[in-house]
Amino acid sequence: MADLKDIKADVVVDARGTYCPGPLMELIKEMRQQPVGAVIEVISGDAGSAKDVPEWLKKVNQEFLGVLEENNYWRIFTKKTKEM
Repeated sequence: MADLKDIKADVVVDARGTYCPGPLMELIKEMRQQPVGAVIEVISGDAGSAKDVPEWLKKVNQEFLGVLEENNYWRIFTKKTKEM
């Protein structure tokens, strides 16, 4: 798999400043709008998102690509693999 730093997201959801479940809600809204195959990056300042988003993706059969921890925020990479 490519290095996460090399992934170019089709859409970036900047959810910094919102807290659980805000980042996840914003991802769900965006994922419904994007076509299958879209890579969506969620940027969150809430550490819980790094755990909650992958759990939700698994539950709804969407792809979790990985998470990068930056300075005080997390970059969570996802891929829409089927319609929602």
